[in-house]
Amino acid sequence: MVKGISRRVVVVESPDQRYFEQAIFIVRNEAVGDGVTARELVEEAKRVARDYAGGDHGRFSRAWRDLSPAVYTLIGAGGIGLAWLVAALI
Repeated sequence: MVKGISRRVVVVESPDQRYFEQAIFIVRNEAVGDGVTARELVEEAKRVARDYAGGDHGRFSRAWRDLSPAVYTLIGAGGIGLAWLVAALI
């Protein structure tokens, strides 16, 4: 049981409710007194939720995330082979 505590929260609804319904952010007491508007709090909460969920980082980063671990292994092996070749030629 919680007694005598009052908190301000920002609730952000999920655009795709397949996995999550909403995100709840607990606002720091200092943030309210610093002249931050409610709109700014909501926008910051949306930005944090979007960044945390990995949304909208572009096609390139998504392509790297979708690669198989075998591809990462081949890229790493090729890089090491190239480094050995350069070291041998120098």
